[in-house]
This record gives sequence, C-alpha cells and structure tokens, in this order.
Amino acid sequence: MPDKDNLDCDVAVIGAGTAGLAAARRALREGARVLLIDEAFNGTMCATVGCMPSKLLIAAARTARQAHGADVFGIKIDNIAVDGAAVMTRLRDERDRFARLTRQGFEDFPSGTMVKARAKFVSPNTLELEDGRTIKAKAIVIATGGKPTIPDGFADLGDLCLTHETVFELTDLPKSLAVVGAGPIGLELAQAFARLGVKTCLFDESKGVGSVEDDAIQKAIQTAISAEMDIHLGVKTTGTQHGSGVKVTWTGATGGSDIFDRVLIAAGRPPRLKNLRLENAGIACDDHGTPLYDLQTMQCGESAIFIAGDADAQSPVLHEASAEGQTAGRNAATFPAVTRTQRMVYFSMIFSDPVIAKLGEAPGPDTLTGKASYTDQGRARIENEALGEVRIYAEPISGRLTGALLFCPRAEHMAHLLVQAVSQGMTASQMLAQPFYHPTLEEGLKPALRDICKSVPSSGDYDRTIVSGA
Repeated sequence: MPDKDNLDCDVAVIGAGTAGLAAARRALREGARVLLIDEAFNGTMCATVGCMPSKLLIAAARTARQAHGADVFGIKIDNIAVDGAAVMTRLRDERDRFARLTRQGFEDFPSGTMVKARAKFVSPNTLELEDGRTIKAKAIVIATGGKPTIPDGFADLGDLCLTHETVFELTDLPKSLAVVGAGPIGLELAQAFARLGVKTCLFDESKGVGSVEDDAIQKAIQTAISAEMDIHLGVKTTGTQHGSGVKVTWTGATGGSDIFDRVLIAAGRPPRLKNLRLENAGIACDDHGTPLYDLQTMQCGESAIFIAGDADAQSPVLHEASAEGQTAGRNAATFPAVTRTQRMVYFSMIFSDPVIAKLGEAPGPDTLTGKASYTDQGRARIENEALGEVRIYAEPISGRLTGALLFCPRAEHMAHLLVQAVSQGMTASQMLAQPFYHPTLEEGLKPALRDICKSVPSSGDYDRTIVSGA
C-alpha cells in the first residue's frame, strides 16, 4: 500500500501482543477485513520481556539453590560457582528464540494486514498514524498492553534504574540489587537474583507481599523470603546516584539507607494508553484513564470500540489476554451484533519458590475454608521442601469448591488440579473420591478437603463415596 493512501477496514487492532494477535486472528476468522497496527512487531511481551526470560532466570536460580542444598541428601558438591555472564547469555539466547518464534506467527497474516506505526484516535471510527495516514474502521480493538512505571524518587537514575523491560539486557549479574515492589515481578526476580549470589533487598509500600491476605500464608511467605534476602515492608523508597551505584533510602515501618549496584523497579504495569488520544474516541474512562468496558463482551459502552489484555487493567496474565482478545476480535467483527462470553475461573500465579497460586473466588464471611500444612507433609520432607500452607474454599451448604490459595511445593501443578475442579463445580467430597497417589505432594491437599467435608453434613463419607450394594 503506498504511504500516501489512507486505509479502511472492518476491524483495526492496535497492538500486536498476545491480546492483539488473538483479536486480529479471530476477526479474520469471522471474515472481517483486518488491519493490525504495531510500532515494532517485536513479538509478545511474554516472550520478549516477561514470562519467558524471567522463568529462564528463575530456572538458573533454582539450579544454583539445588546445588547449594545437595548436602542434606549426602551429596557433596565442591567449588560451586555462578558464572553470571553465562547465566545472562543463555537467558538472552533462549529468550531471543522464543521471541523469534512468536514473530514467525506474523507470517500467517494475509499480505497488507500489518501496519507498522503508532496510532491515535481522531474520532470514534478513525485512527491517525504517525506518518499522517488515517485508518477508517467499522470497529477498533485496543490491545496496547501495559508499561512499567518508574516512581519520581528514581526517575533521574538513568541506566542504573532497571525495569522488567531492561533487566534481562544485563551482560553480567550485579553484585547487589535493590528491588522496589513485592508483587509478582518483584518477588520472582528478587528471589532469583538472591539465589544466584546477588546481595538483594526487597522493598514495598504495603505490609505484605504478593497481595496475599491470609495472615498465616502471608507469614509463611515472608519467613521464606526473608531467609534469602532482606525485606522492608511498609516503607517508601527513593534513590540517588552514589558513585557508580545507587543509594537507596527508605522510611516508614523501618528506616535506613544502603548502596546498591542497581535498582530494579517492579511497581506495576499500568495500561499503555497515554498517547492514544482517547478523548477523541467518545468513550467513558475511569479515574485512571482506562476505558470502561463490559467484562463479558470487552465492549466499551455501546461503542464500536473494544479492549483486551493488559490495556484493560483487569488481569495481567497471558491466558486471560488471549481469551479477551478472541472475545474482542469476534465482537468487533460482528458489530453491532455482540455476543457475551462467560469469563474463565480466575487463576494467577507468582513463580516464587514455593509458588504462590490463587484461583477462583476470594473467601467471604460464610465461606468454608479447608486448611493444610506442608511443613511436615511426607513427600515434601522427602524432597527437602517441607514448607508452606494451602487454603481451599467452598460453599457452606453444598461443599462446592469455589477457590484456593496455595503457597507450597509444586503449587503450580496442584493449582491446575484445583482450578479444573472449581471450573467443573466439584464438591470437596467428589474430589476426595478421586484417586490420590502415594506418596505425592497432591496428597497434601486431602486435609484441606476433609476440613470442608466435616463442615458439610450432607457430604457423607468424606474419604470415599459409599455406593449402595457395593
């Protein structure tokens, strides 16, 4: 298409990340003429600066941890050393491979579908590109993702201040690192760097980590993390350059200062909407400037504008972004006919060690709560991983499972088991009637399920359903 030409389409999708790709592909399947707009087409956030590089760092850290802990099994490993440059080289090599594979997906799009440019609204159905061209679309999907923020107290540090978008470009491990923010990104990376021998300190304004509200599990998390690094919660932090490093000062529940080689800011990823000129889109936004939309249609009000993925500030996880993208893409293609889609069961994880997993509904005042501890669980002791707690939630009358909170060994696998049970409407009794192999970590869920069954008179035998005449 010549640059001088203005463009038109049925569906314009702004952003070629996970949500945007899902939206564009679904709109194409519906027979729509689609334009996918992105300023770089570098690949998804997950592959380039998110899930995959962070898990590569975590994998290296886990291996270092296992090597240092081998003595408990009678295995002697001498002269353990972490080659920071080699760690980061493998991380980037594998990261680049993942990113390359995601970029190969662009080859599936019909010729002329992709538009490499920045876009902004000039009216509800018209976008202006940075080269002056315009795109007229019957419907538009906003899938611009999120972007890390750097607080004012660290804004002048230049390259000494890292985010998840820049930290993986380090060619070697720093000797020391301050991590500001104890949410998913901060907690995962702080623990990984600490296990790789980096002097690490974790800070957060809240008094907890990982947004976990259960007091016992919050205490277990803090105990585990503080054994590997210093943590300061309920504090405000600022940073100033000090020679070739950063002096971090904190005030609040505790106070002090220390000097670090680098600072990693993990204080959140708000939607990347600033330059879209949403005031021209004719849609209502909340106090933070995020469009108001329907969770089951992804439609902004009654307009022909839809939103998906991290741009909507709802649930920053890949499977949700992909599902939202498909819903938005279908409804944009069929607009004004809009189909409501039931949301998946809430499911999120923080890949700390142990993993923190949340799923389903948060407990209410009448919710039944089953509890299980992994501090003396058989398989966990065998693996030298006897640590953590589990909470399973259920309705008070039926015992139907409604959610769970886990902080225990291999929680990512057991959380998948539980989210399937919640999705299928299983009761605690029905789940206990299924086989649990011995000795496994999954067996450790049974005390929590039994707790629920003991509180539900109608559940009968909570170890196994008795079949009449058997």
